[in-house]
Amino acid sequence: MGFQQGLSGLNAASKSLDVIGNNISNANTVGFKMAQAQFADVYANSLSGGGTNSVGIGTRLSAVAQQFTQGNITGTNNPLDIAINGAGFFRMSTNGAITFSRNGQFQMDKNGGLVNSQGAQLTGYVADSNGVLSTGAAVPIVIDVSDVAANQTTSVNTKINLDSRELVPKTSGTPPVTTLVAFNPTDPTTFNKATSVEVFDSLGNPHILQTFYVQSNRLPLVAPVTKEWDVFAVVDGVYPPVTPPGLPAPIPTNSIGTVGFDAFGKLSKVTPSAAATPFAFDIRIDVPSTGAVTPIFTPALVKFDLTGSTQFGSPFSVNSLKQDGFTSGKLSKFNTSKDGSIVGSYTNGTTKVLAKVVISNFVSPTNLQSLGDNQWGETAMSGQPLTGSPGSGGLGLLTSSATEDSNTDLTGELVNMITAQRIYQANAQTIKTQDQIMQTLVNLR
Repeated sequence: MGFQQGLSGLNAASKSLDVIGNNISNANTVGFKMAQAQFADVYANSLSGGGTNSVGIGTRLSAVAQQFTQGNITGTNNPLDIAINGAGFFRMSTNGAITFSRNGQFQMDKNGGLVNSQGAQLTGYVADSNGVLSTGAAVPIVIDVSDVAANQTTSVNTKINLDSRELVPKTSGTPPVTTLVAFNPTDPTTFNKATSVEVFDSLGNPHILQTFYVQSNRLPLVAPVTKEWDVFAVVDGVYPPVTPPGLPAPIPTNSIGTVGFDAFGKLSKVTPSAAATPFAFDIRIDVPSTGAVTPIFTPALVKFDLTGSTQFGSPFSVNSLKQDGFTSGKLSKFNTSKDGSIVGSYTNGTTKVLAKVVISNFVSPTNLQSLGDNQWGETAMSGQPLTGSPGSGGLGLLTSSATEDSNTDLTGELVNMITAQRIYQANAQTIKTQDQIMQTLVNLR
């Protein structure tokens, strides 16, 4: 049996060297998981049952077990590269056939799909034009690269502080003031302070909305108002075409209304106020046509909300100013968040969720079938895939613009190679020794 034992040992050492060599050759393969050769001893069956003095007849390769330990995460310059930090596999689809991979090197094909170098498509949930993700089964991800539509401005929210120490601009008449000089946006002596904000019509065309604040000190005032300011609006250098009706006299022409503050500097009145918002004006954004061309955009009624504004004895300041409109935009870049959401950034400064990557894990990933090209396939022994969003159910998180290195321990594998070589030499020596014994028997007289 010495020859058979030695031969099995040579075969085992050769297989071990094959596995080690494969690990070393893939030390730079992204997402590669090293394998370990596992062996079992071999015993011949006894006719009378198991015996305590049985001698084994060698060894055999029991399994080549892959080691799904975490590889190092390395940053890249490709925003489509994704690394899994933790448990799980990318779920890939090739003409409907599902495979699994740890290699997150992706690129965009001509249809906007995210694919690997073999053309397999990354799967997940795709968002509609409003950024709402689909539900149900995961599907191949296709990125919508079309322009994002413009959004017409409907509201402007601002918080300002008007200086209570401000005096009435030059007037006609003797105080108490009853008549102000005509407001002129180009004459700073006819107003106290001004602000401006960019707003957008239905086609995404930008317009400059300016608001001017004129201290009126109008008497008599009705409690709790202790001081009033006239507010004027100018859009692209012209007055809004429609002035809200019902303004109390003696408000100057083209004023959109007044604001009043109480004795503690809090905003207490806006006249006339917008519907359902007591401290807001309605301003119509409607620029007249110039020449023979008539604008085709839809006029917008912008709610100019002053809620939270104050009148303190401190310099004028704009503490907050934001509006909800934007122009159209092109997709400029996108990245993947930790939970798998692919977020697109557009040239107009907006962002939108385009898709969401899902990953899968298995009860027994070591029993997955290696298919090559960094792909694994489901088997009966691995169990069914447990698919979900990254970070949920024990699944790992994603890192954008990064890849997972091979988990091959190059130093350890070189040591293992030396050990396997010595094992090979030792088994060869047993065959040599057995040959010498046989030669001695042959030479007996």
